[in-house]
Amino acid sequence: MESDISIKFTKIVEYYKLTNHTPSVDTDKIKITIPEVNRPALQLAGFFEHFDKERVQIIGNVECAFLDNMERKNRQWVYEKLMSSGIPCLILCRGNKPDEDMIEIGAKHGVPILSTDMATSRFNAELSRWLNVELAPCITRHGVLVDVYGEGVLIMGESGIGKSEAALELIKRGHRLVTDDVVEIRKVSDETLIGTSPEITKHFIELRGIGIIDVKALFGVESILDTANIDMVIKLEEWDREKEYDRMGLVDNYIEFLGNKVVCHSIPIRPGRNLAVIVESAAVNHRQKRMGYNAAQELYNRVEKNMKKATEDDE
Repeated sequence: MESDISIKFTKIVEYYKLTNHTPSVDTDKIKITIPEVNRPALQLAGFFEHFDKERVQIIGNVECAFLDNMERKNRQWVYEKLMSSGIPCLILCRGNKPDEDMIEIGAKHGVPILSTDMATSRFNAELSRWLNVELAPCITRHGVLVDVYGEGVLIMGESGIGKSEAALELIKRGHRLVTDDVVEIRKVSDETLIGTSPEITKHFIELRGIGIIDVKALFGVESILDTANIDMVIKLEEWDREKEYDRMGLVDNYIEFLGNKVVCHSIPIRPGRNLAVIVESAAVNHRQKRMGYNAAQELYNRVEKNMKKATEDDE
């Protein structure tokens, strides 16, 4: 089933620096809507049933060798069937070049013919991964995304509560900024959410009273990342004396983005609290839980064990 999300084929051509052998075909008009790619095999032998024609089509050494061994009229027939089937494009890998018949028939049916020096399997995997991100469902949220010890931490909260200031302190402590203020969240699988920055605000942080600062220029390229998984969310909120805050952490709370659940911690803000250290501790604790160690559960087990021992001693 086709997605409502699409990208122009030109973006693929430019990103992978593909050589275009059919410049007369306008690649801007070709829309890619499916992240999977396809290597036509049986189709080159004339079998077109169950053909995934909507996908980007890739051929390598094996397919090119098979075509080279065909008689020209048979090869032309295959080209005609393939190009007229509705494929969006045809990409040759490993430095293979299209013959004149392929270029002519491709141009005739508006199918761009391109080539790359990359190995077929590598290009197949790379393009599939890239398309899965580019074509993933996407939403935007107000917040700051920082990579802390390899954990993608999305800091959320009301405007002016201190998200950017916490991110700046984390950057000074050696962690990396992905985006400030606006986070683009993409669902690349049922388990994975990826956060990126809008191009216009990339590498910038807004600090009230100071203005805009360029993190990359001030702290160097090691202080920024283009993308990061969203592994946990920290919600900053004003301290409320009447509210009961979790002090044990035995039960995880979650927030949902695009149908995926992410662990979420609500952190009350009071003067004197070091948010950067709290975020670091939360990130390390989250990693420990994923590795099978839960400090809260360990404490609970110790208390239960001591209570059981005390009861046995009383008896």
